Amino acid sequence: MIENYSGMWTGGLFLWMAIILVIGIGLTLLVRWLRDRSLRTTWYDWLIVLVGIFLLLFTIQNFYGSWAEGVPQASWMFALVTGLPSLVLLAITAVQIWRRNRTA
Repeated sequence: MIENYSGMWTGGLFLWMAIILVIGIGLTLLVRWLRDRSLRTTWYDWLIVLVGIFLLLFTIQNFYGSWAEGVPQASWMFALVTGLPSLVLLAITAVQIWRRNRTA
């Protein structure tokens, strides 16, 4: 059993470390950018963004898992069924913030 153990540092671990790093840096830069431009956001904008990010992470995890199991068609279908709605949620929030803050 020990001889089959690949160790802690696997490709999946590095994938999630990179994803968490990118999300942390991205959210920090987003908040700074919104403050610099004095753009107004509401609590439900942040809620929709968090739901979109979690759905996107769910998609990435299942895409990676299905691909690792050798089922590429399931991977792409999962990306379509859950990945596309996550991007739509993020786009809806961006449009809401843009429309709320545009100058007439």
